[in-house]
Amino acid sequence: MTAPVLVCCSHGTDSPDGRAAVSAIVAGARDALGVPVRETYVDVQEPQVDEVIASFAQPAIIVPLLLSPGFHTAVDIGRAARSRPDVVATGTLGPHPLLAELLAERVRDAGLRDGDHVVLAASGSSRPEAAERVGEVRTALGALIPAPLTVGYAYGATPKVAEAVAAARRAGAARVIVASYVLAPGHFANLIAGASADIVTPPLGADRRVIRIVAERYREGLALLAD
Repeated sequence: MTAPVLVCCSHGTDSPDGRAAVSAIVAGARDALGVPVRETYVDVQEPQVDEVIASFAQPAIIVPLLLSPGFHTAVDIGRAARSRPDVVATGTLGPHPLLAELLAERVRDAGLRDGDHVVLAASGSSRPEAAERVGEVRTALGALIPAPLTVGYAYGATPKVAEAVAAARRAGAARVIVASYVLAPGHFANLIAGASADIVTPPLGADRRVIRIVAERYREGLALLAD
């Protein structure tokens, strides 16, 4: 029996580096799982998730290559999953302990030292559940690094990353390190990079832990299909 298709659905980006990073995550998930895989998007790039789901007949598991729930998970991905009884959508990649571990590693690699303040920088959403999930990541990351930690958003929520950086400096931070809680280079990563922090960590990218989470979500989807 053919395994359900893994449909990796990301936001989409005009950035060549961002596209390459997402495709590397998809390729890593294909190698890890050994199942049929399709790459799709909710914005900017083609093909869109509705088109992809309509293009084949096999059962499918949509794994959002997104870090927090929001409009696109509820509307675009949700609509595609409801279009057929043999299609399910899993939760987003975050929050997850492995993402907190990866963020902590990036902050330590940036040279974290006494007097530094860390801003966890997420893309942002107007939906309250997105802020709640980012808050969970903040709590998990805070348990792993010995530094003050606040949250900022690139778009769609407040405080903005630049505001969080400025607030940290007013509070006496010697340096401000921004921990980029975005998946790949692109518009949101550029907004975060322009927030005047002393150090900005790179997007999460195709780290092995990100790929492990995609595989984990797929296996959760198998259980949903079996119900």
